[in-house]
Amino acid sequence: MAVVTTAAAGLRAAPRATILQLRNPRASARALEREALALVASSPVPVVVSSRCDIALAARASGVNLPEHDIGIRFARDLLGDGLVGRSVHSLEGARQAQDDGADYIVFGPVWPTASHPDMPAHGVGALAQIAAAVRIPVLAIGGVTEARIAECRQAGAAGYASIGLFA
Repeated sequence: MAVVTTAAAGLRAAPRATILQLRNPRASARALEREALALVASSPVPVVVSSRCDIALAARASGVNLPEHDIGIRFARDLLGDGLVGRSVHSLEGARQAQDDGADYIVFGPVWPTASHPDMPAHGVGALAQIAAAVRIPVLAIGGVTEARIAECRQAGAAGYASIGLFA
């Protein structure tokens, strides 16, 4: 998994994206379902839905990405079977727990300050490297990722990165 891109209403996968995450926390369930159906039908890459197993199933998405405070990975796995289950984490402990619980990948951040989550402190590239070295599943960097920082993510051991700004 080289690249994850996070989408909100209207964003499309860039040619270099290998997976697309639909994240639109302000949308109603019905609106999110419509958006997921359209995205799954038109996307050249797999689509995962943020936090909503029901929407992922209804839209025949490839899986879900779950925030740390969301339902358990095992519950999502029970619902989705072989579908992708990712977990967004903010600590080494969270990353290890996600791996132990059966996540397919981890999204870690924010690595750098980000406008999409201005209240969250940046963890830095050192923390990304520590997590990438500590787990066996792919770790994706998120938060403040720019073209200039992609190489830093890779050097830290990240399998890829997630970004809104790079794909908007």
